[in-house]
Amino acid sequence: MPAQSPRIGTRLEKVLRDIGERLRRRRKELGISATTTAEAAGMSRVTLHRIERGEPSVSMGAYISVVFALGLELELMDSQYHKKASDSLLSSLPQQIRLADYPQLKRLAWQLKGTKKVSREEALDIYERNWRHVDIKAMDAREREFLKVLLAAFGRERLLV
Repeated sequence: MPAQSPRIGTRLEKVLRDIGERLRRRRKELGISATTTAEAAGMSRVTLHRIERGEPSVSMGAYISVVFALGLELELMDSQYHKKASDSLLSSLPQQIRLADYPQLKRLAWQLKGTKKVSREEALDIYERNWRHVDIKAMDAREREFLKVLLAAFGRERLLV
């Protein structure tokens, strides 16, 4: 394998860890065992475990097999275009999001006792982790638009659920 610059190696590790964590979270949310997921993806449970830890030695094909086995899709995007677009979208949002401003978010964040504000990233994570508990009919237009901006700013067109 060719040598990588430290910057690319660190970025790669972070991306793979993030993908692995999201895949594991999805699997748990679906209530599917690691063994069943691994079988559906055509791999061993050990390989699935390595993917969920974000190990770079696992082939990209194996990562994508898990993505498909969990009913997800993979999309590539131009990082320069994405950075400019996301910076523009994020500039429209404050650094800290008041939970009280978004009723569904506040309801989903019930376990954060005493917390009045969260970061933009934490807000999106809360929606993602708890999406099955969102009452879409009760979500007002302002909160739907807020969620749409978060998804676009962080490179997702829809929730990873």
